[in-house]
Amino acid sequence: MALDIDALRRDTPGCNGNLTHLNNAGASLMPRPALSALLGHIELESRIGGYEAAIVNSRSIEHFYDALAALLKGRPQEVAFLDSATRAWHVAFHAMDWQQGDVVLTARSEYNANMVSFLHARARHGIEFKLVPDTADGVIDVDALEAMVCPKTRLISLSHMPTNDGLINPVEQVGRIARAYGIPFLLDACQSVGQMPLDVKEIGCTMLSATGRKYLRGPRGTGFLWVDSDWIGKLVPYALDIRSANWASASSYEIAGDARRFELWETNIAGQIALGEAARYATDIGVTMMWSRIQSLATALRHMIEALDGFTVHDQGTLRSGIVTFSHRTLSTAEIVETLRRDHAINTSVSACQLTRAALIASGVTHMVRASIHAYNTIQELEALVEALGAMARRRDSGSPKANKNNDEPQEPSLGVEQ
Repeated sequence: MALDIDALRRDTPGCNGNLTHLNNAGASLMPRPALSALLGHIELESRIGGYEAAIVNSRSIEHFYDALAALLKGRPQEVAFLDSATRAWHVAFHAMDWQQGDVVLTARSEYNANMVSFLHARARHGIEFKLVPDTADGVIDVDALEAMVCPKTRLISLSHMPTNDGLINPVEQVGRIARAYGIPFLLDACQSVGQMPLDVKEIGCTMLSATGRKYLRGPRGTGFLWVDSDWIGKLVPYALDIRSANWASASSYEIAGDARRFELWETNIAGQIALGEAARYATDIGVTMMWSRIQSLATALRHMIEALDGFTVHDQGTLRSGIVTFSHRTLSTAEIVETLRRDHAINTSVSACQLTRAALIASGVTHMVRASIHAYNTIQELEALVEALGAMARRRDSGSPKANKNNDEPQEPSLGVEQ
């Protein structure tokens, strides 16, 4: 079977106009089934009430757990719905009983919000976190990782696809090391869920966190956590309410036995139902086929940008994702992104490189343009992007006022810095 790109684009309202959306690592365009589920439940709430709508759509709420479990090759009782990937990652990380001197091993490409959490935990609990060296192509060095395991190692934490490196970390190899030493493995799959096929058992992770808004194509304000059944009972949530625990008596409570112990009572029901539909849609379309197309388009885009004078592609890794990051020698990243959006209806984003990427920062690159491709994108859209980039560079070279070096210019408030 092959992907029906025309049908995929018809299912995506944002593809039915003049927009070229290449900010899928920020937030993808929702497909109609997810959009219809989201709007339908909100409309129902407006007519009959929020609690009553939840009763009517109780099967759709439960379908979320089934759909996410099928996507990950896990079990429904291992899935919890959260309002973001950050919240999902936090409830897993802070469910650990941290003690003074405990060690976390992580990569130099780890997501910056996670790095802040490590620093915070170090200040609060006295833990240590150690950065595992990279290999020559930028991925985590699994031999170095294994050599750094010590009796105090309590967690291995890793981003599957870093926010702007283009690389894909060898998570199955990391999982084998984690299992061999009996160490829990927390995988940040924010960019990989929905982009490439995942099997939590093959990966060997203990916990997996992700968002709904990126490649999975769900709505903003949604995320989820998967926890291996063998570990659910070993993790104590940092917050409980009547969703995550049962008030058994006036002086006792019982924590839920499944992953719903990480949820709270009040939640975004419409978003949860829509995220379940987005997961079902991805499974029905075929994540493996979408992944093949994403890789093909991203490879083509890297070659096209590398052929442009003055542009540099900064992606690393042997196996690369649909995230393509680049910069220009004089055009600022903010200027490029704003011009693409304003003059060409092409969505990209400004992405700040990790502070641990010392070589990149030393070269003067602290921010990059990120073009992130999904399966509904076309080669014609990529060609239009490259043509627009070339035109911008030619205008600059023909005598337009020279911009500040791409990393010295403040980011425009309307653009922000995407993660």
